[in-house]
Amino acid sequence: MASRCSLSALFSTQSELDCALDEATTRQEREKLVYEYLEKLDGREDLKIPDFQTGLEWLNTERPLSLNKELAGKVVLLDFFTYCCINCMHILPDLHQLEKKHSVKDGLVVVGVHSAKFPNEKVVDNIRSAVLRYDICHPVVNDSEACLWHELEVSCWPTLVLLGPRGNLLFSLVGEGHRDKLMLFTDSALRYYGEQGLLKSHTVGVKLYRDSLPPSALSFPGKVAVDDSKKRLVIADTGHHRILVVSTTGQLLHVIGGPESGRQDGDLSEASFNSPQGVAIKGEIVYVADTENHLIRKIDLLEERVSTLAGVGTQGTDQDGGATGPQQPISSPWDVTLGTAGGVEDNVLWIAMAGTHQIWALFLADGKLPKASESKEGTCVRWAGSGNEENRNNSYPHKAGFAQPSGLALAPEEPWSCLYVADSESSTIRTLALKDGAVKLLVGGERDPMNLFAFGDVDGKGVDAKLQHPLGVAWAPEQSLLYVADSYNHKIKVVDPKTKQCSTLAGTGDAGDTLGPEFNKSCFSEPGGICVGDGGKLLYLADTNNHQVKVLDLATKTVSLFPISMDCTDSVPSQPSGPAKAPKLPKSAAKNEMPPVAVSAGQTLNMSLTLSLPEGTKLTEEAPSCWALSAEGSEWLLESPAVTGDIVDLSKPISISTKLPAVIKDSDNNPILTLGVWVYYCMETGKACMMKAASFTQPLQISASQGEAEVTVALAHAF
Repeated sequence: MASRCSLSALFSTQSELDCALDEATTRQEREKLVYEYLEKLDGREDLKIPDFQTGLEWLNTERPLSLNKELAGKVVLLDFFTYCCINCMHILPDLHQLEKKHSVKDGLVVVGVHSAKFPNEKVVDNIRSAVLRYDICHPVVNDSEACLWHELEVSCWPTLVLLGPRGNLLFSLVGEGHRDKLMLFTDSALRYYGEQGLLKSHTVGVKLYRDSLPPSALSFPGKVAVDDSKKRLVIADTGHHRILVVSTTGQLLHVIGGPESGRQDGDLSEASFNSPQGVAIKGEIVYVADTENHLIRKIDLLEERVSTLAGVGTQGTDQDGGATGPQQPISSPWDVTLGTAGGVEDNVLWIAMAGTHQIWALFLADGKLPKASESKEGTCVRWAGSGNEENRNNSYPHKAGFAQPSGLALAPEEPWSCLYVADSESSTIRTLALKDGAVKLLVGGERDPMNLFAFGDVDGKGVDAKLQHPLGVAWAPEQSLLYVADSYNHKIKVVDPKTKQCSTLAGTGDAGDTLGPEFNKSCFSEPGGICVGDGGKLLYLADTNNHQVKVLDLATKTVSLFPISMDCTDSVPSQPSGPAKAPKLPKSAAKNEMPPVAVSAGQTLNMSLTLSLPEGTKLTEEAPSCWALSAEGSEWLLESPAVTGDIVDLSKPISISTKLPAVIKDSDNNPILTLGVWVYYCMETGKACMMKAASFTQPLQISASQGEAEVTVALAHAF
């Protein structure tokens, strides 16, 4: 173990560099200053940091990494983050850009050091979901007790720490908004150590977890909205970068965007989004918080067009607003809901602006905020929140403080007449009065406005109730009750605003995917969105980390899976996908090794696959059960990298055929076909659903001579 070393050892030297950089006028001057700084620092022996503790859980790697082994000879960027933090999300594009510019072979390795704020964030499965959700492609270590954080005296999220090839401290950057400095420091460090011959080009065993996942109908759905009048549901399929419009019976009506991210307006078939979250629907118009594009979008289902209403496509820092929508920069809008402010009904779109910790208004028609001047149609302006990340209540909306507001629900009727806000980082539900903009606590948190660590899982009244990073709220006017997606407690809670009593409605408190079906026996995993449907009889829940939408029946107190038929009735042609690729099988997949089969060039190989499920179970109709045939190392055997198909009926064998090439490669004497199967099934009683996988490896003995036209092999597996 190296002697104790912390970031404070850098402060005075780096402060001098920062001041000098502020005065430099050219890039050449700045590069020279950084180079001289590195020469001064490189001789110091007190800047080597301790290695990662042994026994920590690692993601996106084949094995744990060490500064003294795998990372020796590399410039290493440590990203101290916690996955709930919006500021940590904001620097991910900077890291993506850096990794695109400099590869591991070039000598740069980015390592995410996850140092949790909330107890729920210490669980490696939840971190894994966040790594997938945010498309993090570098190694991540779960430092659940924040040992390295404390050792280096890191003080806030995010903090970036750049290390030299000996594990020696070079630079630190605190907070977001340092892209230029990050690029300058990293470029200079790679050049400096490259010239000294201290960089090594070896790999470090990066293995992305996402490559092992089977396809799914939804990917981290963030929010849901219901249109009871036309029996439709709008789903933000966040991980697939798209919006789905489905009937309440599960029939897919429209698919807009996806599967890749983008920011294009235009026809439904060509429009694209980037991790959309909040959705609201009125008539044939869907409003979308296009979160990672920092935009508010409008989908016109009648005109079949997508347009941008607010935002410039890059993260803004303005905390006041007032410009016309497309000229107004905004920051990470997380939810939207329609409302009325001094004009015609639904003349404003309320926005939970998570990135600046505020509530904003986008005027869809002329109107007026309480105690403010008139706003013209198209104006996008702050309504409440100082911009400071706080849990501060105040009768003056601009003096109140929010902490990453992430969910909105409107209760326009008296005596409530307010906007409910799920304020995730303060773990509170707040009210914002429609009459005068006063901000008050409903439940959760504590009275100290600076304490953002007052979280827990406690049913109770007002401040005595405790939540953990709630992301969604839904108002039921029929019952005068507020429903809360208490995300990090994996629960749905219900609040009576009259008494301020908060109680658990559904969920055990453990992350899982169990359909009770009773409320108190069902499990969820970080549900992010919730809405009330069917006149207050149903709750639709975006069960985010389970990649599902669930339905809670308030009369029977049971939970069911919302079925989605992926056969779209939309006339818009689907966007072309890339070449088929077989997903990697999970480690738990059963492996079946078959004896070699003799085949001939040009022959058709038929695989007759029989699969059987456990007694008392059935295929989950709405889930993407599938098979994939691949020939890794012998790709010439197949017309494409992978041949895939759906599994919809197990009552008879599944027939999978492939025609072998007429010309055989002499160098490949022992080619092997691999058939992977992924099967989703549920207990017929509805108590549990699961996914199982299996593989069959089929060696081929290929003869150049002609044989029968076809040969059949029988494959069977019982789950």
